[in-house]
Amino acid sequence: MKVITAEQASQLINSETTLSTGGFGSCGHPEALTAALAKRFVETGHPQNLTLIFAAGQGDKGERGLNRLAIPGLIKRVIGGYWALTPMLGTLALSGKIEAHNWPQGVISHLYRKIAAGAPGVITKLGLGTFIDPDQDGGRIDCQDTSSLVRKILLEGESYLLYPTLPINCVFIRGTRCDSRGNLSMEAEASFHDSLTQAMAARNSGGIVIAQVEEVCESEELSLNDIRVPGILIDFVVISEKHHHWQTYGTQYNADFVSRPKAIESHKGLPEKISVAKRIIAQRALMEIEKFDEPVVNLGIGLPEKIATVARDAGMQNLGLTVESGAIGGFPAGDMSFGASMSPEAIIDQPSIFDFYNGGGIDIAFLGFAEVGAGGHVNVAKLGKRINGVGGFVNIAEAARNLVFCGTFTAGGLETHCANGRLIILKEGCIRKFRVDVEKICFNAHAAAPQKGMVLYVTERCVLRWQSGQLLLIEIAPGIDLVQDILNQSDTPIKVSSTLKLMPAALFETTQAVTATSV
Repeated sequence: MKVITAEQASQLINSETTLSTGGFGSCGHPEALTAALAKRFVETGHPQNLTLIFAAGQGDKGERGLNRLAIPGLIKRVIGGYWALTPMLGTLALSGKIEAHNWPQGVISHLYRKIAAGAPGVITKLGLGTFIDPDQDGGRIDCQDTSSLVRKILLEGESYLLYPTLPINCVFIRGTRCDSRGNLSMEAEASFHDSLTQAMAARNSGGIVIAQVEEVCESEELSLNDIRVPGILIDFVVISEKHHHWQTYGTQYNADFVSRPKAIESHKGLPEKISVAKRIIAQRALMEIEKFDEPVVNLGIGLPEKIATVARDAGMQNLGLTVESGAIGGFPAGDMSFGASMSPEAIIDQPSIFDFYNGGGIDIAFLGFAEVGAGGHVNVAKLGKRINGVGGFVNIAEAARNLVFCGTFTAGGLETHCANGRLIILKEGCIRKFRVDVEKICFNAHAAAPQKGMVLYVTERCVLRWQSGQLLLIEIAPGIDLVQDILNQSDTPIKVSSTLKLMPAALFETTQAVTATSV
């Protein structure tokens, strides 16, 4: 192990090589390393034509994280899971300046293991019948080419997808401290990401591993249980300045992200601003958790993460909330700290949590939606000029025992208000989210929904259930007109239940939301 500067680290990256970066979404990205690499390219024009691989794309929706690398000529190809925090890479993809592939986040997380083990790839049924299937788009989201890296194969007479491995030439990872022998600790990190398997993948590919840390210490300062990546896997260490080593993009450091559970009062901070519609959806969705006895729950990024907020505000505890970053228990953080959890009960690495998820470990999952199509298909990956990527959506949606999709009925200027236990739509959104065809099928309802105990679609004005290949309206908000506000605002057929009920009036009390908010 050798200590070098970030600038020296950037010199080790050659053109036409494959780079993988550590971190999870808003957490734990080695900012000093990507900043130095981008600076070198701007100043020298090198390296060129890199292939970039990430599971949960690290960024702040602005200029930090992988957005720094969104420079024409620096990146040639991207294989990524979650893209929403890296919109600058998405812009390059949509303009045809990079080759863009969107694979399930859990598949990429497991791909590092397969690379380390010398295996040909990840063989799984995850993605069959979705846009990742070679029979559809093959996971391509750049709209420039239809060629797919993903292959469909037959194994004992059944169809599977093969996500192929490729050598990784360099990995950027991050930890808290590194001892004099290169052993890496992560005691101040909100999660452990894919750091260990990424390092193994690069090492066994003949590549290099560069770790960003806050400090280098003596070996006796780290206990055996502190070490997350052994020094035999790390080639170079860069000591970062504090402004490039925030715990998450939302906070420089929050001790609650790395602390065991405390009294519920410790989680109460400044009130979080949530729109009227989103608070209604989060509160209605939360009611589904209460139907289970100690369930294991997953909350997706975006609107579903607000379920943790309303549960915390209500003083609820022990909900079994998990995040695909590996945090178990506590209350998942939102916005620019998504991936961290307040006072988790445990933290495991990302490949392990996806092992658990893929095998059916989630009792009920709450996921967002950009579009819902005929028969219940869901799109989250791409909507017009915005690339979100599937992230862990495909893994979770296909494997969870019960699903609740959460989203507003329309978008683009929707304004709502609550008064006297009724929902009032002040201004309808100009974007219809219930459509005949979705842009990218990320959840194939025909294939997956029949295997579930329950599939719901919760909106601010109604609740729908997947039933026998169609969307069945089972609840309507008080104050909402069935024809004008629901049926006429949907392009896809909706069947009305003969036992249609009102959504709970408590969701629409003025004390819950006192001002109109645009969505």
